[in-house]
Amino acid sequence: MKLSVVIPCLNESETVGECVKTARLAIDSLGLVGEVIVADNASSDRSAEIAGAEGARVVRIEAKGYGSALDGGIRSSRGEFIIMGDADGSYNFGELARFLERWQAGFELVVGCRMPSGGGTIEPGAMPFLHRWLGNPVFSFMSRWWFHAPIHDVNCGLRGFTRDLYERIRPQAHGMSFAAEMIIKAAQQGAAITEVPLAFRRDGRKENAPHLRTFRDGWKILRMFINLRGEKGGGRQESAHSGRARKLK
Repeated sequence: MKLSVVIPCLNESETVGECVKTARLAIDSLGLVGEVIVADNASSDRSAEIAGAEGARVVRIEAKGYGSALDGGIRSSRGEFIIMGDADGSYNFGELARFLERWQAGFELVVGCRMPSGGGTIEPGAMPFLHRWLGNPVFSFMSRWWFHAPIHDVNCGLRGFTRDLYERIRPQAHGMSFAAEMIIKAAQQGAAITEVPLAFRRDGRKENAPHLRTFRDGWKILRMFINLRGEKGGGRQESAHSGRARKLK
């Protein structure tokens, strides 16, 4: 199996169905053997039922947290290349081909970028003020400065990576710091990293509040940066990339 799309989910019945449907259509249009996995984090609504009806393989993850759900879904997946993305409707799963093209060119980690500094766009109201102008820019700068990771959006939830890289870095975070940890550890290992500019849309949920907690999760991410700072550096810029091209079919 070439491709697995892993979607973490906690009470996303309003949006998860469309995410799964779009991902499945994208896989079919590429003519690939692939799968969509919804890592359901013990939802109390109809999220799992809706996802299954749209063609996803639903994996129930009992351990709480964004990172726990993703790790469980990734470890249950079978693809050579894995794309993860949130279930709230803010990302367009129809853009999978852009990530696959970078993997085909030899990159191990392909990170989406919502920030204008990296070519992305943010729909008005899609990202909270503190996240857009303080948290994300600062953590992304620290990723480049401390760990030489060639990225501008360390917390983007839509990204692709090889199974081999994931097994090498083995992220440990249970919560929202999972995304940043992946990038830092990949850079420390000298992985071939690149970005794909994205259009970030408003959260499609109407009834359920976002799961991210600005100050609690921001502190956890900062603490993780400091803890990993003492480990070996590394990483290489996209211009130094020398990965071997892969065939999709």
